[in-house]
Amino acid sequence: MPTKKEKDIFEAVGTTGHEWDGIKEFNNPLPKWWLYVFYATVLFAVVYWILFPAWPGLTGYTKGVLGWTQHSRLADDLAEARARQAQYLGRIEAATVDEIRADKALLDFAIAGGRVQFAENCVPCHGAGGAGAKGYPNLADDDWLWGGTPADIAQTIRVGIRAEHPDTRYSEMPRFGTDELLTQDQIADVAEHVLAISGGAADAAAAARGAEIYAQECAACHGETGEGDTSQGAPRLSDAIWLHGGDRATIVETITKARRGVMPAWGGRLDSATVKMLAVYVHALGGGQ
Repeated sequence: MPTKKEKDIFEAVGTTGHEWDGIKEFNNPLPKWWLYVFYATVLFAVVYWILFPAWPGLTGYTKGVLGWTQHSRLADDLAEARARQAQYLGRIEAATVDEIRADKALLDFAIAGGRVQFAENCVPCHGAGGAGAKGYPNLADDDWLWGGTPADIAQTIRVGIRAEHPDTRYSEMPRFGTDELLTQDQIADVAEHVLAISGGAADAAAAARGAEIYAQECAACHGETGEGDTSQGAPRLSDAIWLHGGDRATIVETITKARRGVMPAWGGRLDSATVKMLAVYVHALGGGQ
């Protein structure tokens, strides 16, 4: 039997009529603060549906009385960013690469912008930070095919290498084996000489024979001691930096078939200011001359 106190509680609060094993469920009302918050959220939702895009349809969606969209917000943000950048971009457009590097404000802006453009356009080939890969030059060392000054780098970016640009950088190494300009034995001897001048282990007798062939066939481009020639895009052979590999087999393959890589001409894809910013950034990677 319920006590008098229990009866008073049931009468004051009431129950839902549900009972399990003598346990009754009170019919307590929700707290007023909770109800007010709930009503406020419902009202907020209704107002939001009216003001902003909300309900999808078969051919579109409700636009909202404010006409606000993420697209318009993005356009406004981009316009604001372009307005802030315009003062720098205009000055970069009118300046040379060396003048940009001499102005700290322009230099900082160019490096920041060049880093973004490098990540979007150059990283797939040259790697993050310009580390390069087999067949793709390392841009962070001091070994350059066409010169590593800021102006040289800007020109290479602008016109490309073996690209469709009318002023593209172009060098052509003979295919000494494929076109039967040298025998396989002669190619092997030249490879030994190249190994020797680059500081690698080489057969002395073969390297001596290869030196004579090198002087006749290769020195005009690569230099008598393998120092290279940036005016021709001829790589230096007297160091341990290799674009395609410096082991004996790879050197023989290079002499036999030649290497004719292609870099796009970015001058037709990127504006002048962007090309300059890229040149400044690449030069700042650590290997610029």
